[in-house]
Amino acid sequence: LSMAVAAEFRDYLGDFIEHYAQLGPSSPEQLAQAAGPPGEDGAGPGPRRALKSEFLVRENRKYYLDLKENQRGRFLRIRQTVNRGPGGPGGFPGGPPGLQSGQTIALPAQGLIEFRDALAKLIDDYGGEEDELGGPGGGGPGGGGLYGELPEGTSITVDSKRFFFDVGCNKYGVFLRVSEVKPSYRNAITVPYKAWAKFGGAFCRYAEEMRDIQERQRDKLYDRRAGPPGPGSGSGAGDDSDGDDVDDD
Repeated sequence: LSMAVAAEFRDYLGDFIEHYAQLGPSSPEQLAQAAGPPGEDGAGPGPRRALKSEFLVRENRKYYLDLKENQRGRFLRIRQTVNRGPGGPGGFPGGPPGLQSGQTIALPAQGLIEFRDALAKLIDDYGGEEDELGGPGGGGPGGGGLYGELPEGTSITVDSKRFFFDVGCNKYGVFLRVSEVKPSYRNAITVPYKAWAKFGGAFCRYAEEMRDIQERQRDKLYDRRAGPPGPGSGSGAGDDSDGDDVDDD
């Protein structure tokens, strides 16, 4: 999510907050209607009508915002999809060619103000005056402001954690945001471009040192399992003389 899109999200959230405030409490009849009829498989409720919907398209990404209601209450569902283009990777079964299955989050309507305020603070802290660089990660078909183009984001999964790498730019220059995401929390750091080489060198050095440490530990473990040499295992062990006895005569 680029800073410019985040700023638009902030404005959209204001509209959703205002609309939510005007709805008033739900009646039992509305809750029953929100639950919807059973789905085709009879396993659960069918589709629910959105109370308010908006969508946003930026380059190859689409963002859908839907204020919905179920028996637990009202919530804002935000979904992002990425279009890789014809024949692009990441297509999902039954979907149009090149359309990648996106990510979805649901926010309780009672927390929209706090979420909007947190997003606004993030924009103030890291967004900067993106117009000076020609826009967010922006300034042209390839994005990146004055830099013309920025690398695509990526992610890796390790055990139950997922790490996201996203390149952006603001008035201070290009940066890499590394986010660590688990089901229970999310944490992130921002690394300026001028420090990338140092970070990469430090990672490579530590990776090499850890390989050496692991090899030494494996060697020690092997030696302990092999045990000390047993009696009689040495060369020439058990010999009482250096040669055959020879008679003096």
